[in-house]
Amino acid sequence: MARLCAATRSSLHLIEPFGFKLDDTQLKRAGMDYWQHVEWHRWPSWAAFQKKLSDRARPWFVESKGPRLYTEAGFAPDDYLVFGRETAGLPKKLVQENPDRWLRIPMFNAKARSLNLSNCVALVLFEALRQQGFKGEV
Repeated sequence: MARLCAATRSSLHLIEPFGFKLDDTQLKRAGMDYWQHVEWHRWPSWAAFQKKLSDRARPWFVESKGPRLYTEAGFAPDDYLVFGRETAGLPKKLVQENPDRWLRIPMFNAKARSLNLSNCVALVLFEALRQQGFKGEV
């Protein structure tokens, strides 16, 4: 995730509780060359993160069973992409309270549980960047 955020100049917001430890050896190894290039923030709760959002910000919740495909959303520069844990997903209450911003990635094999989190984030993030004309590409 750190590599993806570094490559796209996207901010990474980590909201507790995590499904991992920030000091995990694997986590550090996975992004060791990239953490210095990532603007990232750690939030103690969803409520703390929500207080920080501007009036223009729209969080988009990407979770299975969402009523809309991620390609049907119209993404703007102040939007946030919100993903849950690979094992548990997002809290049901959160997506049910935001059905107009609840998105899904289509799946084609019922025997496959899901894609991994970084693949999901990459798919939706690059769609949002595409919609905005890939501004800032080097």
